[in-house]
Amino acid sequence: MTENFSVKLEEAKYYTPEVRCREQSWMGNYNKTYQAFLADPDGFWDNVARELEWFQPWSRVKEWDYPYARWFLNGKLNITHNCLDRHAHNQRRNKVALMWRGETEDEERIYTYRQLFQAVCRFANGLKSLGVGKGDRVCIYMPVVPEQVIAMLACARIGAVHSVVFGGFGVNALNQRIRGTNAKVVITADVTYRRGRAIPLKNIVEEAVVNAPSVERIVVLRRDTDKPVELHPEMEVDYYDLVDGESRECPAEPMDAEDPLFILYTSGTTGAPKGIVHACGGYTVGTYYTTKHVFDIRDDDIYWCTADPGWITGHSYGIYGPLLNGATCLIAEATPDYPTPGTWWDLIEEYGVTIFYTAPTAIRMFMRVGEEWPNRYNLSSLRILGSVGEPLNPEAFEWFYHTIGKDRCPIVDTWWQTETGMHMLTTMIGEPMRPGFVGRPIPGVVADVVNRQGKPVPPGTGGLLVIKEPWPSMMRTVWGDDERYRKYWETIPGCYTAADLAVKDEDGYIMVIGRADDLIVVAGHNIGTAEVESALVSHDAVAEAAVIGKPDPLKGNTIKAFVILRDGQQPGEKLKKDLIYHVRMTLGPIAIPSEIDFVQSLPKTRSGKIMRRVLKAQEMGMDPGDISTLEE
Repeated sequence: MTENFSVKLEEAKYYTPEVRCREQSWMGNYNKTYQAFLADPDGFWDNVARELEWFQPWSRVKEWDYPYARWFLNGKLNITHNCLDRHAHNQRRNKVALMWRGETEDEERIYTYRQLFQAVCRFANGLKSLGVGKGDRVCIYMPVVPEQVIAMLACARIGAVHSVVFGGFGVNALNQRIRGTNAKVVITADVTYRRGRAIPLKNIVEEAVVNAPSVERIVVLRRDTDKPVELHPEMEVDYYDLVDGESRECPAEPMDAEDPLFILYTSGTTGAPKGIVHACGGYTVGTYYTTKHVFDIRDDDIYWCTADPGWITGHSYGIYGPLLNGATCLIAEATPDYPTPGTWWDLIEEYGVTIFYTAPTAIRMFMRVGEEWPNRYNLSSLRILGSVGEPLNPEAFEWFYHTIGKDRCPIVDTWWQTETGMHMLTTMIGEPMRPGFVGRPIPGVVADVVNRQGKPVPPGTGGLLVIKEPWPSMMRTVWGDDERYRKYWETIPGCYTAADLAVKDEDGYIMVIGRADDLIVVAGHNIGTAEVESALVSHDAVAEAAVIGKPDPLKGNTIKAFVILRDGQQPGEKLKKDLIYHVRMTLGPIAIPSEIDFVQSLPKTRSGKIMRRVLKAQEMGMDPGDISTLEE
């Protein structure tokens, strides 16, 4: 891990939104609000939580027993009661909650809060009929369709713990996550559509459950009604058959604030992916608060987060956060550049999107094809732009601000993680924006850039990004492996260490440089080096493998693999293609290497650990730094 590096900060360049942006925002004066939080942290979060509806009030806001926190002790609530009931049973009853758009213009469905509430209740009752109850785990492996959202909410309504798996993962990755959670039911679809092609999902599930004895039933959403796939009745049930005849009412299960809400797997730096566990109370409060204040969301906003619900951004800011605030949400199966690079801009114009939250990878892709595409569309409805997933480089910031926002939309670049559950750093609405800098800690979060001893580093000096105090939506543990949870708090005693390198300027604005560990951020997705290496080594021809991330102007990073072959195996283009296909089938297309080099040896420490930074330094033509531990 590298830290304490020096960063040459360019002369400060700021964009200052109109004064009314700050004056009219929910947050108001950032400095005043932040100081009020520091003066009484528990009182701050107590006030936020009181904006939601609880079945039973809490006795204490927080209990901090390092490194474990409990929030809203003895409080009882249900996140779906706050997402659905409190809107469906008041003036928002007939307000649009969810708008869905498929790949083609004729694929559209719209749900009001009343209709979404009823659909969730019916599916929740269907899950109950399959024997699913409080504490059971349910794996959701679906395309971006309304039924995916309904399935998540239905699980939460009855107290089942959902584990959503991104629909681009392959058999092995899905099997690993099903077995990791001991999922009782898997919910899937026959196909997902991408670039005009139907990509089968059900057959991947059928292979993935072969060695997953916990699975009792598979619920299948059959989208292809012309050629419906055959179901095996001893295990499989049709989605619509399951809800047919079920009641439109299903009482929300009262959940203790510390009951688990969901498990979401994120790539680990070593070994298997980590199942991050989030709790009902703190996660509800954290995502409600940050959606309201970071996006300054209003009752007449049309909100679009482009993230797939298979990732934490889709959980927190595609579904739960907006619905907690009674927003109208757009979700789309649409690929950004299919059938044209104008697809997303067309959706913004057609639906009147006011808040647009996307990834730097998408922004850079649009930059490459030029301004002519967004300029064909009327984007005047846009009010706020957001970025997530990786650092928003200054060039992408400028393009986003000028070309899409027309110099009038504040940009909220956000830093947070699967583990944090909610936004941690950003530039709040109305505050001056500095390209390349994500911003400052939001009120409610204490963050800093420190050295290995935990001491704050001077402005312009690189260090490790840390969180110094607990926050409501923090993960509670790593499912089945609490020791991995503790490691987040052990790198620097007393701090949550995010494994990101960062630098702070004189004004307290933080620039996130990138990962300090063995994760590669590809197109906004965290890919663990260990997972890709394991997939490569599982091929019969491979003895050993190491992968690194290479900077890429479009994806942020691409994956390069260095492979040692078994004796008797011959390198060649055919084998490269075989290995790429093998990784695709094992982990999915997001994890495939863009390059493969066949090598005779790999740089290792004397204890046998591969020194990936040496490989990366050699690849980039850089000084590898201290190699005293390198084996001769």
